[in-house]
Amino acid sequence: MDIFAQQMVNGLVLGSVYALVALGYTLVYGILELINFAHGETTMMGSMIAITVIGALFGVAPDLPGIVIVFTGLLAAIPACMLLGYSIERVAYRPLRHAPRLAPLITAIGISIVLQNVAMLIWGKQYIAFPTTLLPQGRHEILGASITDVQIAILFLTVTIMVALVTLVNRTRLGRAMRATAQAPAVAQLMGVNVNRVISATFVIGAGLAAIAGVMVSANYGQAHYYMGFLLGLKAFSAAVLGELAILPVRCSAACCWGCSKPWARVTSAI
Repeated sequence: MDIFAQQMVNGLVLGSVYALVALGYTLVYGILELINFAHGETTMMGSMIAITVIGALFGVAPDLPGIVIVFTGLLAAIPACMLLGYSIERVAYRPLRHAPRLAPLITAIGISIVLQNVAMLIWGKQYIAFPTTLLPQGRHEILGASITDVQIAILFLTVTIMVALVTLVNRTRLGRAMRATAQAPAVAQLMGVNVNRVISATFVIGAGLAAIAGVMVSANYGQAHYYMGFLLGLKAFSAAVLGELAILPVRCSAACCWGCSKPWARVTSAI
């Protein structure tokens, strides 16, 4: 039972990280029906940027509390990854929005390779250590399983972000625009929704989640690597597929209950 409880704790912690990355996949797929295979590398870039900022800040002001230093690195990684997500959508995906499905897929894989090589040129091929000594080192026993303060923080932060994201999608004006765009983008645009802005916002939100997940992975394992985004993205993509990529309503098919002959009904319902 002790081993079972420990594996449950480990699975919840890893699943929390995979869930945040998978949410980025589902958001983009719900809007564009496109799998952004560069999303894992966005997670890696967030981790690398955070570690760089943390190391620089610790060298300049070593007397600052460790939590403040790590939180500052996270705050630096989130906007950087958001800008990266916006740039990827604007430069790589928007020109191919109406191209055959194979074109954006190949582009996504190409962006992934480019980001890997950029990270390798900047940070090198070696593993980079995350300064875990800056974080609380407490350890707790629950039903025979051991869980650290960092893992508790990961679980709490993941649940908080998920609740906030569900609230954003279902209760805010941007969320209504996202759902309308996912249902019928042409009709949503006719009803005043800025489709390009909504799609860019979706990429930005997904990239922000990826940055948080990257810092979580590095804090949990104590290291980061330029190739870490590939396996992390692959596992998160598998989790997204198991979850049916369904945080946003997928565009209707001919057999759906709404009836694709009346797309305005779907958009009106979403708005």
